[in-house]
Amino acid sequence: MHVLVVYAHPNRRSFTHALLEEFIRGLADGGHTYEINDLYAIGFDPVYTERDAAFFMDDTVPEEVLERFNLRQRVLDSVGGGLFGPIKKLIAKRRMEGASLRDIARAIGKHKPKDVLIEQEKIARSDAIAVIAINLWMHFPAILKGWVTRVFTHGFAFRLSPEGWQGNVKGRIPLLKLKKALIMQPTFFSEEDYKSTGLYEAMRKTVDLWGFYYPGIPDVHREFFYRVPSVDEQTRREYLHRAYTLGKEF
Repeated sequence: MHVLVVYAHPNRRSFTHALLEEFIRGLADGGHTYEINDLYAIGFDPVYTERDAAFFMDDTVPEEVLERFNLRQRVLDSVGGGLFGPIKKLIAKRRMEGASLRDIARAIGKHKPKDVLIEQEKIARSDAIAVIAINLWMHFPAILKGWVTRVFTHGFAFRLSPEGWQGNVKGRIPLLKLKKALIMQPTFFSEEDYKSTGLYEAMRKTVDLWGFYYPGIPDVHREFFYRVPSVDEQTRREYLHRAYTLGKEF
């Protein structure tokens, strides 16, 4: 299998990075190929902006939804201000004269953010995905959360049926073709804390299932490495061996 390994931790000397090294060593020994996608190293921008809305501009969006998007005004607002702002708006108005909402939507859809398209290409050429990241506020770090938000877009990771556009969650149509996903995160607190307080189940539902299973990945597995800052060296070695085994047996 060819595995996209998405890594998110700013410190290359961290235990999270040690997990990454053992995991990819296991992948190689297991006969798998892989690509490391280090989000801090590539400087991925996690901030969702107006330009990301271009992924919603395709022919599957119902006409009534396009009307609610107020596309003409969005285009005018996006051309910017400054000295030449009024001229740019005038040009945009003339270009939209006689154009249907569908025409305007198609034009917007041609300007998808290139950094997101690059990330989507990495997923498209992979058979599976592994995520290795620091655990912050019972979720991913902001750079990884933003990566999922911006990269798992409408038209790539999911689509909406007419019922979905009406707010029915069952109208979410999965599109991802990956065979499996593995999420690995060290924790500060104990396994008992995660299980007894409901934190494990909450992350399983909101991060794993909603983020990876519902877009179409049938096998989503989570692996926590508990209490990393306070466990003894033997436990740490066992954690690293577990990461290696997860790679080799992927």
